[in-house]
Amino acid sequence: MNARILADALRDPASTATLDAQGWTALFAIARAEQLIGTLAHRLDGLPMPRAAARLLEDARASAAQGRAAALWEAEMARRALGPSGMPVVLLKGTAYVAAGLSAGAGRSIGDLDILVPRERIEEAEALLLAAGWEWVKPDPYDDLYYRRWMHELPPLIHRERDRMIDVHHTILPLTARIAPDAAALIADSELLANGLRVLNPADRIVHAAAHLFADGDLAGGMRNLWDIHCLIEEGAEGLAARAAQHGLTAAVRRAARQVRRLYGTTIDAAWHGWDAADPLFQRRMLARDGWGRPTARVTRLAFYLRGHAMRMPPAMLARHLWTKWRKGARSA
Repeated sequence: MNARILADALRDPASTATLDAQGWTALFAIARAEQLIGTLAHRLDGLPMPRAAARLLEDARASAAQGRAAALWEAEMARRALGPSGMPVVLLKGTAYVAAGLSAGAGRSIGDLDILVPRERIEEAEALLLAAGWEWVKPDPYDDLYYRRWMHELPPLIHRERDRMIDVHHTILPLTARIAPDAAALIADSELLANGLRVLNPADRIVHAAAHLFADGDLAGGMRNLWDIHCLIEEGAEGLAARAAQHGLTAAVRRAARQVRRLYGTTIDAAWHGWDAADPLFQRRMLARDGWGRPTARVTRLAFYLRGHAMRMPPAMLARHLWTKWRKGARSA
């Protein structure tokens, strides 16, 4: 048993007709662990299933609807704080998908609000958000300096009354990464929504999702991000190859395309078909769950954890960073 049962249900909802009680339990446990229970509930809506399963999915749809409303409200609060300045504010990830009415937003779990603003105005954005009630989450001076010097975003902020986080980005990969996407183009070519906020253009949405999954991090939450990419590609991928090349992310986008085609049956350009030697390892990492939703394949997970850190910064810098974090942890223990 692994997370393929979830991938199959998302790809072909009718396949759940053959599930027994143990199968339904595994499907729901894995969907919850991958934060895809709301998405699954939307995909299975209207299909025959046991009454208990139907009630659980009805609750998941209601919870997703509440999360969607909260995410849009938080975006509106950011607009009110930053809009009068005239700076472009680009919504990213889940909030962008629901704000733009994209299929990737249907039932999607949405956590923090992620926005992209011009790097030259990020200090102005920070001041405006602090004035509007957001506060620092990272009180440690080392963490604060690390974010400001090397990361692609400000240290995270939380609103003191609504208890909601906001991540303010000035690009989509850490400054220490080997790849430097064209952040100015992301903003310049973004699309304006009716409320004055913006979202990335369709090709850049796919590029960003692929970068987030395959060029930054250890593939945690991989199935949800892959489902996003599947939905985004199915809604239109015109100009994707050129845009991926412009941002230096062709390899990440191609890998994302191959993975979604194998896992979710996504229609992709024939030139991007294939399956390289490393692809099975990525899929193994992606599907590493047991029937109770617990992580499996410990060695594979560790390997991807180390890979994620190695991609984020050069070895010497990574060693200094891990040493500093270890010393601080040891002192506080």
